[in-house]
Amino acid sequence: GKRLILMRIAVASGKGGTGKTTVAVNLAVSAARVGLHTAYVDCDVEEPNGHLFLRPEKGLSLPVAVEVPEIDESLCTACGECGKICEFKAIAVLGHQVMVFPELCHGCGGCFLVCPADAMVSRKRISGRVETGVSRVASGTGDLSSTTGNGEISFVQGILKVREAMPLPVIREVKKMIPDADLVIIDCPPGNSCPMVESVRGADRVILVTEPTPFGLNDLGIALETLSEMGIPADVVMNRCNSSIEKAEDLYRDKDFEIAAAIEESREIAEIGSRGGLAVLESDAFAEKMDRILKDVVRAGIEID
Repeated sequence: GKRLILMRIAVASGKGGTGKTTVAVNLAVSAARVGLHTAYVDCDVEEPNGHLFLRPEKGLSLPVAVEVPEIDESLCTACGECGKICEFKAIAVLGHQVMVFPELCHGCGGCFLVCPADAMVSRKRISGRVETGVSRVASGTGDLSSTTGNGEISFVQGILKVREAMPLPVIREVKKMIPDADLVIIDCPPGNSCPMVESVRGADRVILVTEPTPFGLNDLGIALETLSEMGIPADVVMNRCNSSIEKAEDLYRDKDFEIAAAIEESREIAEIGSRGGLAVLESDAFAEKMDRILKDVVRAGIEID
């Protein structure tokens, strides 16, 4: 039998282009196929693409509104307190004039707290939207009737509005919409900056997908250090290795981490992904790899037959 408990796994990468989304969506399908109630959450709000593979039936579409300040000039004394507290330079005090740059505002509300003249007026600005849905790619219906199991995947994604510079408010709203599930897989933004940190916050474990290149391993080291500071355990998946992963071994030999899984470089898998397919449904070898990662990484929370 299976022992099911709620667990959140974030899939991240120190740099872009390592195959993070490929691992995330295929892992979600693997989990659903073995009967786990699975949720896939796309926090890469600047360019979400998990929907291209999971093809969810759309549910809700909700705007994300950021609370930004506006100055009531009749009350403002240009004391400068609002400018001092704003860490993001969204407020500038120039002589007797206070200027607000709403595109830089993170909506923390600090300026409202420190204004002695109550001259800050709140207004809403739409910065993106959150969408929900259900994916049935692992349910044994439609074009994918050859799959096993009857699992469905709950789907949540955020979409940052064009020309917006601040993804964090959208990421926060996406995470508020995470449904209850046996396994939640969070597809994080690439890199090691604030969006990645916000996305992995609250995760039980993180899968870091990297590649056997100097750039990949350099950025992986930064990601591991970041997660160590946050107290979140990490597993490393090395993607695009050759069959003997000799190149990878040479590069990571002096690094302080172990590889939980190595995925060989494969033209077949690349072609499947390029047309929006799911390798776990078309390649037995890749399916076995994902099942092994699922069992190993989720071993602390879920026992799979």
